[in-house]
Order: sequence, then structure tokens, then C-alpha cells
Amino acid sequence: MSRRSRKGPTVLTFIIALILLIYYAVQGLNKPSAPPTPQPPSNSTITASTSTTPIIGQRTKTSDCVSANALPDPACTPGAVFPDVTADQVCQSGYSSKVRNVPDSVKNKVYAEYGIASHTPGQYEVDHHISLELGGSNDIANLWPEPAEPRPGFHEKDKVENYLHGQVCSGKMSLQDAQYQIATNWMAVYQSLP
Repeated sequence: MSRRSRKGPTVLTFIIALILLIYYAVQGLNKPSAPPTPQPPSNSTITASTSTTPIIGQRTKTSDCVSANALPDPACTPGAVFPDVTADQVCQSGYSSKVRNVPDSVKNKVYAEYGIASHTPGQYEVDHHISLELGGSNDIANLWPEPAEPRPGFHEKDKVENYLHGQVCSGKMSLQDAQYQIATNWMAVYQSLP
């Protein structure tokens, strides 16, 4: 072998290693950062911020949204949480009902963004992508028209929400991990349920 051909694989190996290093460095920069852990409230009153911080990414579309495989369009519905919510808060009985606030005008906007002009009762549910019981917010970035059919649909997603909520409240999972799991692929969690 000539001297030139021996250096080829070495240079090629170096270039591949450099590309992989850059790729993983960029992936690390693109990972969602966990929201800061705020101090629990000093009293028993639940205080949820009215501002929201998307945990998966920013909305990049507000029309022509398309859901696929029982998941929302990530460009329209990346998920959003109350930035100051804690596991202690979401585990309090009645938390979800105290923070739920999605007016019909917002629900109608969600249907319009996904191109649904009409529907029958029970066909869809304007669902919180990251459920309220996991600290999800009422921001439109966290809402989508989830169908009941085909299954798994919104009834099955409710089981995932309850399971993850139980994991958080039992201390087996962090709130941020549960939020990430439901926002990225609740179907994977559903398929792994006992």
C-alpha cells in the first residue's frame, strides 16, 4: 500500500469523528431545558402563573396543522407548561380544576388551526397536550383537537395522564420527565402500560 492510501482512512476517521462530535454537541444544545424548580408556595393556595413557557419548542405554525398517529402537529402544538408549577402543586386534590381555563373562543381557534370546520359531540376533545395534572398550561401551544377514534384516542390518553400523574405523585418520576414523556410521544407510554 502506498503511504497516501494509509493516511486516507485516518483522515476519514478523523472527519467522521469530528462530524459526530459536532452533531452531538448541537443535539445537546437543542434539548429542552427543564423549567426552573420554584419554591413551593408558603400556603395551601395554588398559584399558577398566567404566562407559559413551551418546553418542547416554539409554535411555528398557526394554520394547516395536521395530527398524525394520535399525536398533535408539533409545529402547532409543541406543548407548554406553567413555568412555576411544582409536583407538590399538581399532586394537590383539585389542582386541575382550579387552573383549567380554556374559553370556547380558544377552542374554536384550535379547531380552525387544525382545519376542522364541524364535528359531532364526542368526536374530538380540545385536549391539553401536556395535561393540566402534569403542569400543562391553557396556552394554545398546548391545545389540540384530539379525536376519540381511531383508538387509541383521547380516552386512552387519559389513562396515560393518570399513570404519569401517579408516577410523579409517588415520587417515582420527576414532573419534568413526565411532561417530556407526554409531550414527545404519549403513545409510547401508552404501549408500555401494564
